[in-house]
Amino acid sequence: MKNDFMVAINQVCHERQLPVEIVLEAVEVALVSAYKRNYGGNSVFAKIDQETGDLSIFAEKEVVEEVLDPKNEISLEDARQIDPDADYGDVVPVQESTPADFGRIAAQTTKQVILQRIREAERDALYRSYAEREGEIVNGTVQKVDQYQATLSLGKVEAYLPRSEQIPTERYVEGQRLRAYVAQVNKTPRGPQIIVSRTHRNFLRRLLEVEVPEIYNGTVEVKAIAREAGYRSKVAVAALQEGVDPVGSCVGMRGVRIQSIVNELNGEKIDVAEWSPLMTTFIANALSPAKVLNVILLDAITGDKTAMVVVPDKQLSLAIGKEGQNARLAAKLTGWRIDIKSAMEAAKEALARASASEEIKARVSGRPEVFSLVSAILSEREDGSELSGGELNLLGEAIELVMQAELAIAREKQEAERAARLQAIAEQSADLLAEAEAILTGAPAEEAESETEAETESEAEAEPDVEAEVVAETETTPQTEVEPVAEADTAVEAEVETPDIAEVAEPVAEEPEVLPAEEPVLPAEEGELTSVLDSVVKPKKTKKKAKKRLKAMVVEDEDELGLDELVGGKKKPKPKRRAPKLDDTLHRVTGKRRPKGEDDWDELDELEY
Repeated sequence: MKNDFMVAINQVCHERQLPVEIVLEAVEVALVSAYKRNYGGNSVFAKIDQETGDLSIFAEKEVVEEVLDPKNEISLEDARQIDPDADYGDVVPVQESTPADFGRIAAQTTKQVILQRIREAERDALYRSYAEREGEIVNGTVQKVDQYQATLSLGKVEAYLPRSEQIPTERYVEGQRLRAYVAQVNKTPRGPQIIVSRTHRNFLRRLLEVEVPEIYNGTVEVKAIAREAGYRSKVAVAALQEGVDPVGSCVGMRGVRIQSIVNELNGEKIDVAEWSPLMTTFIANALSPAKVLNVILLDAITGDKTAMVVVPDKQLSLAIGKEGQNARLAAKLTGWRIDIKSAMEAAKEALARASASEEIKARVSGRPEVFSLVSAILSEREDGSELSGGELNLLGEAIELVMQAELAIAREKQEAERAARLQAIAEQSADLLAEAEAILTGAPAEEAESETEAETESEAEAEPDVEAEVVAETETTPQTEVEPVAEADTAVEAEVETPDIAEVAEPVAEEPEVLPAEEPVLPAEEGELTSVLDSVVKPKKTKKKAKKRLKAMVVEDEDELGLDELVGGKKKPKPKRRAPKLDDTLHRVTGKRRPKGEDDWDELDELEY
């Protein structure tokens, strides 16, 4: 049999509308907190028997050999009385005896913890219940009204209706009953914060579901809603079951269903239009109650979602609405930009465009009688008299023909531009593929080599032969500056022109030559020897490229111009040597012998002149 403690817990759960488990958990936490505050202990937990209501407090103690802290440790013998499988190091829950002198402070602490936990559980339950109702309609009573918001009482919780979510034409008083749409539910430390709205378009959707059973059952579907709260709304509906009138179902017999929604919204006008997958029909229905003659989609011309709507002259103000409200709501409902024109204005513009463009004229040439009749109607109705139904149909047909011709021309231009772009992309892709294939096969290297050879040949033709000019200068050096030598000198010249020198100069002739920029000034004997060597070692024309020939360094003094360079044609590091001298008594060249391998003077030192 349950004791008084469980009876009290059940009563609290019923009043607070909370589960029993949550309240029992709060009581257990409160008991543990009070026990620790008075008696200490590290690991303590409480347990309540739901059948009898008995309270038990358990302390987890570690099994040790020697007990030093009785509150947290227990011996092995005592532990095995509770758990026969206990061993050293295990943790065993030990039931503590409920103290008789629990004390007033401990009881007060337990009460505070229990109340706090119950309040937290109540707030969590309220938040969960209203979070699930987000997007639904709630009924409340106006509790407080100020300049920023109105506070609605929903029973156990309050909801806030901000100024931005209030219908501009409504005025609220305390105690007034209101329906509102739950727009947002936030969790705060003080409980759930509920934001409601009366201007949201889904508020109108929920009202339609309440008042129209076909919408609630799914027979009729609400496709789109455009709303200006407090003034006017448009609703697009479609029937999901064949044989059902969606507009009639929403309006009801004699407008009873829609009128109740209008009353709830404080006189807001509601237009119900039938949704259609064909956009021209849907736009015409969205502009109701105005009558529409033509709807032409200009997306092919303008590039965006724009539609031109032609209405009778008498219906123009009705189609536009007060301050453009009807056209604006129709544009929001359909998602298209709507350009509304009267029949007379649109017909005049169509005839002017047809007469100005030869392409349009050629495309509408099959119906000349229509345009002749339209011209006659326009001339007759210039005074602003009302057009008949047949005349309106003729104007609409002429406007349709011209607009369709313009659309066809625009589409053809777009197709041509698209084809040109595709062709350009294809050509570019082909070029890239050709380049990639040429890179893989090595063609670019051959092309580059051929281009380099052509460039070298053109430069060789354009530039004079530098070697020939330098050789010509050396050959035309004035010989009057050199004193005439004896017959022995002539013999030296004869000996110099030997095959040995030719053999030394022959293989090096193809290398780039280093030629002097100007003739060095030497004494008579040295100048005579230089002229002899120049006459022996003559520059040989090669077929090397001009760019490589011009890379040779031109030296300007005697130290930089060595005989080994004239013979070998290569510029080597400057060695430490003496210039050769001609001994008049011995009639031969004397000079210091160089180490073998350093240059080609080995053979020249042995020659006798």
